[in-house]
Amino acid sequence: MKSSNPNFQQLRDLTIGTIEFVSPKEIRVILNDNTPKNTALNTGIPILFPKINGFVLIPNETGAVVGIISWIGVDQAKSIFTKGHNDLVDLPYPSRKMSVNPLGILRYNEEGYSIERGVYNYPSVGDVVILPTQEQLKAIVENKDEQAVIKIGTSPLAGNAPVYVNPNKLFGRHIAVLGNTGSGKSCSVAGLIRWSISAASKYNIKKDKNPNIRFIVLDPNGEYTNTFDDIASQVRKFKVMPEDKSEFEQLRVPIWLWNSYEWSAVSQATGKTQRPLLRRALRELRSGYFQDESDEQLRIRRYYSSCLIEIKNDLAKGISAFKGKAGKNEFGKKLQSIIQDAKNDAEKVNDDQLKELLLKTAKKIENIANSKHKSFEQDGKIIEYYENFEKEQLEKVVETLKEFLSNIGGMTLLEGPNEDSPVPFLGEELPNHLEKLSQEQNIQQYLDFMIMRIRTILADSRMSSIISTDEDINLVTWLETYIGKNNAENGEIAVIDLSIVPQEILHIVVAVISRIIFEALQRYRRLNGEILPTVIVMEEAHNFIGRYYDDGSFSPARLCTESFEKIAKEGRKFGLGLMLSSQRPSELSSTILSQCNTFLLHRIVNDKDQELIKKLVPDSLGGLLNELPILPTKKAILLGWASPIPILVEMNELKKEHQPHSHDSNFWDIWINKEERKVNWQKISDEWQMKKNG
Repeated sequence: MKSSNPNFQQLRDLTIGTIEFVSPKEIRVILNDNTPKNTALNTGIPILFPKINGFVLIPNETGAVVGIISWIGVDQAKSIFTKGHNDLVDLPYPSRKMSVNPLGILRYNEEGYSIERGVYNYPSVGDVVILPTQEQLKAIVENKDEQAVIKIGTSPLAGNAPVYVNPNKLFGRHIAVLGNTGSGKSCSVAGLIRWSISAASKYNIKKDKNPNIRFIVLDPNGEYTNTFDDIASQVRKFKVMPEDKSEFEQLRVPIWLWNSYEWSAVSQATGKTQRPLLRRALRELRSGYFQDESDEQLRIRRYYSSCLIEIKNDLAKGISAFKGKAGKNEFGKKLQSIIQDAKNDAEKVNDDQLKELLLKTAKKIENIANSKHKSFEQDGKIIEYYENFEKEQLEKVVETLKEFLSNIGGMTLLEGPNEDSPVPFLGEELPNHLEKLSQEQNIQQYLDFMIMRIRTILADSRMSSIISTDEDINLVTWLETYIGKNNAENGEIAVIDLSIVPQEILHIVVAVISRIIFEALQRYRRLNGEILPTVIVMEEAHNFIGRYYDDGSFSPARLCTESFEKIAKEGRKFGLGLMLSSQRPSELSSTILSQCNTFLLHRIVNDKDQELIKKLVPDSLGGLLNELPILPTKKAILLGWASPIPILVEMNELKKEHQPHSHDSNFWDIWINKEERKVNWQKISDEWQMKKNG
């Protein structure tokens, strides 16, 4: 295979069988009688053959098709020597066969052998199948990519040849590390980070600076606290109310970082009345709305300009915005709200001319609303409702508001931040302002529960340390603290311990962190014209990015999943990669899994999880994954964009002190007092109840 003229003597020495069946997914081979039954010596060194997941070659004019053995068996066929010889006894004889899945093409050039993903030139029935030499085996599993510099393990099926991966392909297009508890999954996650840092340090051009590498580990169980202390120049560690403040920083995700969707989710705001008012309150708080309260005319112009835009939007939406079933039409209530606001403002303003204009505007809109207002008596109660409005009536409302605004200086918009901009404001201002707005519009009864829920969240001492709005942190310091400064001068790794984040805000905290990082990197590329490579690592991902039903709700769990779905689909453009780790892939968002281009698969026993994995890989590799339920610890199947072909990898060894704290519980040694455990429930109780010492 090293030249255009094959070495026929070598082919004869390495030939093990001939092809009897060919399809795009499977090639069946009849093994020769003299083919080795357990150990082959004809490649120059002893190798086990035949064996499941072993490699074979099928030479052709372009090089050789690389196949992986998926099945080995014996077929009891009739003797071919009995045909036409009636004097011979027709006895069956065993014929050994095997099934091979085609993976790629092995080529040879001046630089040696190289593997090419995919097969387009299939062999034919009768073609010979040969064993690869040691040099060819090494070429099959070795990644010849120029930037394949991270050694993650060795291939036991290819003479323990080293397995390297390209970090651009590994993290740039997202990787999922999947496997049951105890399969070595967490060690692989920690190892991929450690080996990446080691490789970056080795090839670092500027030796006076740290590698400009960024990993942000979202750690729900507190397993990675000390995993990287020896390899990173500085590890930034965050947790809730840390006791050791020399090692940990307080986890801070202040409420002004939350956007309107996240606020809607955590406050359980309804879509009809509460959500629009919540967005308005956030917009006004972020924009410094109150700084201009002294100019009452400017305040009036801004508010009724927003009302005009709202009615125009309804007109653009069509009949769904102003027509509906009897009693279900909410547009009349919207007009009634504008009418009441205008009357309330007329009582407060000092300018008599402005007061007259407000009352005149309120009267015109009231006449339009009253034309569709109906009522009837039922069980002694008066039931009020609005009939469907017509397009012409909305146009009259628009003209009325335009006329009013033209008389007081024209339409003006609230400039500056919108409701989703991460601009600081004090936490207690939000429920107070919502209460004020609800009173102005006389809808307190519709907002009481939402306001109470927001006050409860802000008053909860467990949450306040995380979401408080102290003035010592702004957007710049948050980004520098959690993503890192120039050349990662304050640490290549951030480990965020989520283990005791209150459940009520856990999903929101994760959603906000991931969204802010993503949006920050978006803006970095827009301003600089280049990306800032960053990797978010999510342990126990099934707890945060699970499947959901699209019912229009804004639950915290759904927003968390949607945040990661956006990163999975668009993060690559902005240098944001994902590394997901999960023991239950069937519970993960299918959108996110489908965007992962590389998989590192450890032992997976659950049938449902196995079926999902098989759907994510090409049909021709289905047989390879049959080994998933019995994979030993430390061994994994690497497949996808980061590997030229699927490879069984024995992962690099991690010292015990470098492994995440996710070991199985050691019941026996504790039972027999080999390991001592002291119990101080008083200390735990005091910490739990947040009692101060002394």
